[in-house]
Amino acid sequence: MGDTRDWAAGPGAAERARSVLAAAWSCGVSAGGASEEYVGAHTVTEGGGVLLEVPEDSTLYAAALCAPRGEPSAVLEFADVAPVPVRNRIRARLSLAGWFAPAEGPLLFRPTRVVLWQSSGAVLVGLDEFAAARPDPLAGAEAHLLTHLADAHPDAVERLTRLVRPESLHAATRVVPLAVDRHGLTLRIERTRAHGDVRLPFHAPADAVTQLTERMHTLLTQASVAACPRALQWQRADGEG
Repeated sequence: MGDTRDWAAGPGAAERARSVLAAAWSCGVSAGGASEEYVGAHTVTEGGGVLLEVPEDSTLYAAALCAPRGEPSAVLEFADVAPVPVRNRIRARLSLAGWFAPAEGPLLFRPTRVVLWQSSGAVLVGLDEFAAARPDPLAGAEAHLLTHLADAHPDAVERLTRLVRPESLHAATRVVPLAVDRHGLTLRIERTRAHGDVRLPFHAPADAVTQLTERMHTLLTQASVAACPRALQWQRADGEG
């Protein structure tokens, strides 16, 4: 069985692409027939350009200097990996085609084509839209937020499943937090041979990490008054031995 998705409104493609770029720690680079992986070596400009620290004696550095100016000559690839271990852990991939401009210090990469791959398929993001977009305000803290929720508050995750349609929980073996952005929280519902994702939207966007606590509290309050679906009996049975 394939994935099943139940998405409520979330970030647009340009914002999602900028969030992947902002949160990514590693970067795959292909240029001049060479492919290299860099970890912790890039930063992002306000307009979506990428500054990449490259050793001057590397093949990539030479390829960047010799490439025709203004022509697409390199591809940068970024992966969005779920911080909580789950099946199919890659949530999205971002590919930037463009060219390197020599600069003092890091090489400056200017994208000319932006493609975002998600479970729903590939989206070509307009360059002006990409440059104007800003990362989700929770992107930098998302990994910590989700791992803390999964590790320290499994009881809260169980309570949140009361907001999920009972049929979506049928045959579930595990429920874990998969993603969070300013618009809502996404839960991964795992089954023996398949999985599905369910989105719990916030009543209002969380435009800062400090607002997330209130948004989560509201969801948990809603969950507390919701009827516990029978599909969750597997969780209690596991604990009863």
